[in-house]
Amino acid sequence: MSSRAAIRNEAARLRAGFETAGALPVETAILQPAEVLLDLYGEDIRARAYVTSDALRGEQMLRPDFTVPVVQMHMQHGATPARYTYAGEVFRRQEDDPDRANEYLQVGYEIFDKENPAEADAEVFARIRAGLGDLPLRAATGDIGVLLAAVTALRTTEQRRAALMRHIWRPRRFRALLDRFAGRTPPPASRAAFLAEDDPFGDAPQIGLRSRAEIEERIATLRADAVAEPIPEGDVLVIDSILNVRETMPHALARLHDITVDMPAIGTAVNRVEARMEALARCGVDVETLDFEASYGRSQMEYYDGFVFGFYSESRPDLPAVATGGRYDALTRVLGQGAEIPAVGGVIRPGLVVELGGGA
Repeated sequence: MSSRAAIRNEAARLRAGFETAGALPVETAILQPAEVLLDLYGEDIRARAYVTSDALRGEQMLRPDFTVPVVQMHMQHGATPARYTYAGEVFRRQEDDPDRANEYLQVGYEIFDKENPAEADAEVFARIRAGLGDLPLRAATGDIGVLLAAVTALRTTEQRRAALMRHIWRPRRFRALLDRFAGRTPPPASRAAFLAEDDPFGDAPQIGLRSRAEIEERIATLRADAVAEPIPEGDVLVIDSILNVRETMPHALARLHDITVDMPAIGTAVNRVEARMEALARCGVDVETLDFEASYGRSQMEYYDGFVFGFYSESRPDLPAVATGGRYDALTRVLGQGAEIPAVGGVIRPGLVVELGGGA
């Protein structure tokens, strides 16, 4: 059997297993409207997606993943609760590593259910793990919701909180902003000189699409930020403490409860972590040895806003994650045009399962 045929057989096996668990099989178009994806992720997505143009439909992208079209489909037509599964190609542009695949099969399992999010999280994790069979993989878990709650609670301006929220999924940029807003590092020299000028426009010609009013509004925002009080050091230390949590789940939970004493606003998010741990245990997951990293998922899972997880081969560190997933409640709110529903899902790459010797 050829490698491609083996991968397709494995994808069919995985999808059939999810159907047996009650998931409805769905299909999505390979070409997706670029406007929706650009609105969600900004121009950054162009660096990792294949973009084309249609005379009638405008810019289109080869499907970078299934989650967005599945959410759109459910928010328009789906009943709740619902479980879906799918299998098909996704496309990711590769500019730095020619050995990484730019087209590969993905099989997924998604749950839309508002009754018990912790149970849904645990079910998706357990179903994905069961689909991977006996492959010797390391599981990593986290919860971006804890960090989101901490940023929301920072004693600073709304503009600074919004900037940090935008860059939570860009760790280096997030750290640079946090240090600047806390007074640990100075603003860029170019900005300081610019803001010091009484008339930053001078005799310079106006170039670009922004109006003078928009530019003046931006200058006013920057000047207000320049005189804002720094974020209290205690708040920054709480953020640092959260990001440094990396333990087995029970120990990580105990550490998060300790941190809650210094920032009670994260308590609800930490309680969700505890409820999920209990639900995972009921699903037969050995939570005593399950890794939890509070910063996990921040560099590659930008539409997730709660539980995140991944499965990795420790014997093949050169390979990307064999499976990943997480909770994306906020995405349903954005795509639901006012409606929203708790949702969680995960995907498996059958090509990597076959490469590691697993599957049928």
